[in-house]
Amino acid sequence: MNDPIGDMLTRIRNSQMRGKSTVLTPASKLRAWVLDVLADEGYIRGYEAVTGENGHPALEISLKYFEGEPVIRELKRVSKPGRRVYMGVKDIPQVRQGLGVSIVSTPKGVMSDANARSANVGGEVLCTVF
Repeated sequence: MNDPIGDMLTRIRNSQMRGKSTVLTPASKLRAWVLDVLADEGYIRGYEAVTGENGHPALEISLKYFEGEPVIRELKRVSKPGRRVYMGVKDIPQVRQGLGVSIVSTPKGVMSDANARSANVGGEVLCTVF
């Protein structure tokens, strides 16, 4: 697999289109950090580490819905393996005039765009959520 974050985001998108309550994805530290940001911002209920098929570690993500509609309306991968996107603190984009969130991988960890601005650090823009 070339793009594990893109794979996880696609699994979340597909599961929400089908109305699933949970989705499994292979476990990794970076995926867990991205899920921490999604949970802190209120886009998912949470996640927990489980043992998946063949005994491999996995993450079970609990998706969140409001009045039957998914809370996440749009989930886009920005920095891809073929084209990495790095931005300084002043260049980090606001998603839908601040209604959405950009998830940024910084030297101080993976955080939302607002937290990156307050910590005055830039980094790789992983994805945007609205």
